[in-house]
Amino acid sequence: MEKSIEKRIPKSLIWLCVLAFFSVLNETVFNVSLPDIAAQFGIKPSAANYVNTSFILSFAVGTAVYGKISDIYGVKKLVLISMMIYSGGSLIGLLFHAWFPILLVARFIQGAGASAVPGLIMVIVTKSIEKQHQGKAFGMIGSTVALGEGFGPILGGWIADYVHWSYLFFLPMMTLVTLPFFLRTLPDEPMKKGGLDVLGGLLFVLGIVSFTLFTTHYEWWYLTNSVILFIGFVLRIRRAKEPFVEPALFKRRRFIVGVFVGGILLGTVAGFMSMIPYMMREVHQMPTSLIGGGVLFPGTLSVILFGIVGGSLVDRQGARFVMVAGLLLLVMGLFIVLLFADRSLWIISGALVLIFGGLSFVKTVISTIVAGSLSADESGTGMGFLNFSCFLAEGIGIAIVGGLLTQLRCNFPILPIVTDVAAYLYSNLTLLLLAVVITGGAIFMIVFKGEEASLDINRN
Repeated sequence: MEKSIEKRIPKSLIWLCVLAFFSVLNETVFNVSLPDIAAQFGIKPSAANYVNTSFILSFAVGTAVYGKISDIYGVKKLVLISMMIYSGGSLIGLLFHAWFPILLVARFIQGAGASAVPGLIMVIVTKSIEKQHQGKAFGMIGSTVALGEGFGPILGGWIADYVHWSYLFFLPMMTLVTLPFFLRTLPDEPMKKGGLDVLGGLLFVLGIVSFTLFTTHYEWWYLTNSVILFIGFVLRIRRAKEPFVEPALFKRRRFIVGVFVGGILLGTVAGFMSMIPYMMREVHQMPTSLIGGGVLFPGTLSVILFGIVGGSLVDRQGARFVMVAGLLLLVMGLFIVLLFADRSLWIISGALVLIFGGLSFVKTVISTIVAGSLSADESGTGMGFLNFSCFLAEGIGIAIVGGLLTQLRCNFPILPIVTDVAAYLYSNLTLLLLAVVITGGAIFMIVFKGEEASLDINRN
């Protein structure tokens, strides 16, 4: 029995990667259409960004919840249910896209369904693949996820320019075609006893929502409310029989550093990517389709190569080596945009290749070191919380950048090389994001300084 399951797992992984592509595709497919949506509804960029933020918030929450309950209900049933939810939200958005509040609700429902796949695919790898081979598996997953994130703006730009952005809601329904193949290859799992800490999860989710509102509106009562909710969450998980997140996980340095640094880096890059369509529209007067196909497409293609290479390098050279390489690529890419925000689109496109590549490396490392810190019994909760934190950080990053674009606090000249007035805001925001990336990378390197062995994926 065990051998038959092991033979079927690789096929399941392939089909899950296909589902992951389409689920994560929806995280960014609306990116280049945000200026069009803002114009159609007569709203500010900070409000339009909630089209993505609402998706990412429920997506982040879902990755934690699905990871947690996968140990109880099994992967197969959860993916089937989640894909029904995903398609249902897409249908609502397609039919009622003319009402902005319903549009946000549809995106929220989409995220709640789509979030199952990236979370559960990590659980399958952690439970089913030996640690010395997990780097390659996470590299394959990372390249698939990053490809979906990168290909989203390209496809979204083409559909928005030549048809209408509302038809982007039709894409998720294509995932239903893969379900029969997926259900045949993934083995059935018996249900296990256990419960879900609903109150703890609710406190955490509401705390995150409140903090996200603060990053957009900068009203201090949102921040105060968020702090109170987080305190309640901490007290709850310390007392609950089956807490939403095991407190013991927060005592492990590898787990904490992986989650924290992963959140910082992925959230920063997500915020930067959400800024690109506005920059290309205002500084370079580019149409939506060209933003996706001309500027983002090369970076999207590079994700496949970087993901595969990164996974192999983690297994051969170690996580620290790949993390340094990923950080260097991110810094170089952001530095180029910082200096040449008002120059040729080909320069920007080349910089995005470096940024997408660095992101692939970083994702592979973070997934590998966190998985290496978990036991088999903790894989669902631990990997779910990692996905939760990273996707949530992306939502917060997008919300923060949207708020800064609206409030125009960074719209003044700093660098003499940037001469276009329209580019001041975007160059300065890139400088700010570059500083955050360097800070996140420095934290990682300081914590693991001289400890290459602690990053060895074959050790715990």
